[in-house]
This record gives sequence, structure tokens and C-alpha cells, in this order.
Amino acid sequence: MNLNLKNKNALVCGSTQGIGKATAILLAEEGANVTLIARNEEKLKLVLAELSNNNQNHNYLVADFLEPDQLKNVLQTIDLQFHILVNNTGGPAGGPIFNAEIGEFEKAFTLHLKCNHILVQALVPFMKTAAYGRIINVISTSVKQPLDGLGVSNTIRGAVANWSKTLANELGQFSITVNNVLPGATNTERLNEIIKNKSAKTRLSIDEVSKIMMNASPAKRFAKPQEIANAIVFLASEQASYINGINVPVDGGRTKSL
Repeated sequence: MNLNLKNKNALVCGSTQGIGKATAILLAEEGANVTLIARNEEKLKLVLAELSNNNQNHNYLVADFLEPDQLKNVLQTIDLQFHILVNNTGGPAGGPIFNAEIGEFEKAFTLHLKCNHILVQALVPFMKTAAYGRIINVISTSVKQPLDGLGVSNTIRGAVANWSKTLANELGQFSITVNNVLPGATNTERLNEIIKNKSAKTRLSIDEVSKIMMNASPAKRFAKPQEIANAIVFLASEQASYINGINVPVDGGRTKSL
């Protein structure tokens, strides 16, 4: 299948590692011009050097999503002609929701919703002009089934999913789609942190916690970041033009609901 991403411009958030990096690499392989955005410039340079380049125009932006005004300022310095936006930010710290401090909710809301919204407001005008827009939000299967021990994440991810569905309803008439990809347990640094925290709390070994988590999925393994990227890049393509406003779990079947 030809995904027809040549001459499409993509902005990929959180693209120095994990799912974001895998997505940026695959978009470049499919012919898109990729702009990376994250807070660590040295890591951005390393990923930029890994992108396939067949007369493509790749770039990077440095921004800390804990500072929304900084993100706004960065966006004012560039040409905002992007056809594809991949909203992807590392998840909040784990823990029971009852124990969460108010500041944890505020921090997560800024990272995951405020900055998503800033990016959408900046990029959608061009998408309307181009009559082509793909907004893909990398969230979590917790929007369908809250996950134990991830209270703040469950709360904020649900807010992002509803924000996304509302946008899909508003923007569909302009040939702009808005969809959510919901990764299950994926082999990333984020997952390693979750496993370590569970190990410390349960006094089970890292291997024991990992095995329990793997067994929660019918696939009996963790996802590779590239497997999540495959779904994201398809949703960014012309072939996904009539897919809009949905949540796509990529979790090996772990989620119990339909």
C-alpha cells in the first residue's frame, strides 16, 4: 500500500525516544518531511541524523511542554505549514489517585492538553487551506479501561480523548481527521519506570512484574514502539481519510471492552 506521504510535512512531539522516535523514523521512510520537537536538543540532533533522507527537509524544534508560553514562542519562529501533527508526551507519574497532589493534575493537564491545544490552534489554519490534516494523539488504553495505579494519567488521558473527539466533530468538514492511538504496554523507558515502581511496591522482582504484565495481553508480550508507529503513520496517510474521531487500541488485545 502506498501511503502517499511524499511532500507531506509532519510535526512529531516527544520524538527523541520510544513511540515518538519510532513514528518520526517511519514517517521519514514513507517520504514525509519530519520536524521533531522535544526539550533535549542533543537527543533531537541524534534522532535527526537517523531519519531517512531522499531529498527531504527534516528539522527539529526545542520546547519544554511544561512551559506553554515557550512553546508558543517557538511556533512563532517557524513556517507552520504542517499536514500532520502527532501529539505524544510522556505519561504522568504513577500512584493511587487518592494520594495525588493537585499540582500533579495541573502538570499533567499542561503537558497533555494545554500544549496539544496550542499546537492544534497553530497548525489547523494551514491544514484547512491545504484541505488535508491529520491529527493523531498518542494517549493510552486507560481511556477505555482505567489502569490500576495510574490515577492522574487515567484522569488526564480521558480529558484528552474527549477533547479529541470534539475536535474531530468540528474539523471533519475541512478534510482534517483527529484520531487517538491507545498503546498498551510498550517496550519504552516509560514502561521500565512503571515496572520498577510496581516491583518496589509489591516486592516482586522486575522479571516477575514484567511477566505478569505480559500475561495480561493475549499476545503475551510487550509491543515494540514500531508497532505503535505503524498505526500512527497509517492514520496520517491519505488511505485513512474517512477514519475520524476514533480510539484505536494497539495493545495485543489487552483491553477487555470493545
